[in-house]
Amino acid sequence: MRNIMIIAAVMIGLGTFMAQMADRMSSASATSVPRTTVAVATNAPAGGRSLNIPRDGRGHFQTEGRIDGQRIGFMIDTGASVVALNETSAARFGLRPSRGDYNATVSTANGTIRAARTRISMLDIGGIVVRDVDAMVLPDEALSENLLGLSFLSRLKRFEYANGQMVLEQ
Repeated sequence: MRNIMIIAAVMIGLGTFMAQMADRMSSASATSVPRTTVAVATNAPAGGRSLNIPRDGRGHFQTEGRIDGQRIGFMIDTGASVVALNETSAARFGLRPSRGDYNATVSTANGTIRAARTRISMLDIGGIVVRDVDAMVLPDEALSENLLGLSFLSRLKRFEYANGQMVLEQ
């Protein structure tokens, strides 16, 4: 009986130690590696589309969309006036502004930048489709992530932060 009690105590101690190690490992991976978030599309009550986008590990709302049918990643930015694409992403869609096209001045968190105005014929985020969307192309060094701004968001029925998620509804 005494041996059983000793083995049980060792097993409990080992289990506690392993649980603590697992917590440390999952916390470390959550802060060092960006998590992929999954947006969930549903039908909105009035027959429209609704998309719930959870926060990623950095607290941002990342989603995947399509421009003219080709995939592209976005960070939702309600503070951005327009959809903003970096040059590398824009080039994938045939948007290659010449140096002379960079005639718009935009204010960013990193300062004032020259950008090129453009228009996206069709932008699809989780089945929510908006056509003829104003956008800007910014140099790669000025924009590391593509931004889904108000030129898209303002054409939806609603967009809001609710229950820890960004909700888009068309």
